[in-house]
Amino acid sequence: MGRHTAAVALGLSVVMAGATACGSGGSSAAGGGSGTIHVLVYGDAGNKVEKQLVETFNRTSKVKAVLDTVPGADYQAKLNTVINTPQAPDVFFNWGGGSIQPYVKSDLLLPLDDMIAADPGLRSNFLPSVFNTAVIDGRSYGIPMRGTQPVLLFHNKKVLAEAGLGVPRTWDDLLEAVRVLKAKGITPFALGGGDQWPTLMWYEYVFDRVAGPELFRKALSGDRSAWQSEDARKALGMLRQLVDAGAFGSNFDSVKFTDGGSPALLAKGRAAFELMGSWEYATQRDADPDFAKGKLGYSEFPAVAGGKGDPADLVGNTNNFYSVLKKSKHPEAAAAFLKLMYSDEFVKAQLAIGNLPTTTNTEQFLATADDPAYSKYQYDLVKSAPSFQLSWDQAYPPAANTPIHTAVQQFFNGRLDVDGFVKAMQALPAS
Repeated sequence: MGRHTAAVALGLSVVMAGATACGSGGSSAAGGGSGTIHVLVYGDAGNKVEKQLVETFNRTSKVKAVLDTVPGADYQAKLNTVINTPQAPDVFFNWGGGSIQPYVKSDLLLPLDDMIAADPGLRSNFLPSVFNTAVIDGRSYGIPMRGTQPVLLFHNKKVLAEAGLGVPRTWDDLLEAVRVLKAKGITPFALGGGDQWPTLMWYEYVFDRVAGPELFRKALSGDRSAWQSEDARKALGMLRQLVDAGAFGSNFDSVKFTDGGSPALLAKGRAAFELMGSWEYATQRDADPDFAKGKLGYSEFPAVAGGKGDPADLVGNTNNFYSVLKKSKHPEAAAAFLKLMYSDEFVKAQLAIGNLPTTTNTEQFLATADDPAYSKYQYDLVKSAPSFQLSWDQAYPPAANTPIHTAVQQFFNGRLDVDGFVKAMQALPAS
């Protein structure tokens, strides 16, 4: 989802081209003999922690780290453009899974197993289920570097209270909330359809609740029949019912999350809910701290009666990861930088902005979080989830991103029917 930890792009500049590109002075990935490593990250509200960790690293390292940021909506495209050029970074942000498979196949990434052999903490200090998201063909290619990001159903407490509504626990509750809110002239669900990936979150949860996680696993493994199954068609029918009921208003494809549009609808009370990754809290905290502290609520996605998916299942991102380019001239400095990702400083700094690290020492610091109740809520959800399904556009290789995003957008806006959507998903490139 081109995003995942996407908060509003905070005016961060693109530093990927020309004289200000990642490689300094036209040097190689590690800045040649300049004694620097470039760390490329997705530009959003989480960058304040990355800046802090770079400063910590630079206080003691002879090889200095330079943090480069790209606004979220442009990140993946910019990374793909430079990753095999002299402007490539040494260390870069990604989502593990399919997002790095092409780079592994092209032999661009440095396997981290030797680093881990030298410092076993690079593996043992992270939850195994999360760490393994970046293990490909038995080799490790990523170190968790932010926080786990389940997708939650956020709500405006004031709007729900004034409408006499509670948090929807079932699909029927959700449909009733749509009816009540529409009658009051309130958009039920803010949706940044202009970004496309927020729309995908609805598919991920409805498919999981109806069919369970196995359907997507089958599809990802190459079983194209999964997309035309009875469960898949039922899920699509439920999504169409929601769109046709006006759950997202009429101009959702003109709204974006990445420019702050959909979060503002929720904060200003023009919408009651937003289905979004856990980074919604950090986004709202930056844009409207009072709303984040007092009026922002959150819950799990509703259950579907008779569905095969467990109501405790989650979708989203297990974490983000740092990977290292094989051609970096300072792999030892990269290894030292990666060690900071399980430090106490890292954990406390991530908790302070509402992120939930997946280190083994996280639980002892939950009380120090910016919102301890929110952090503990997420921690308990992730700890007990029977399934945590990686976002579809991160589970598939990057080449599938545009076809997935186009299909989900066109089905929502009526340009594709059920058969058209099924055909589009069956045509996705293999993982």
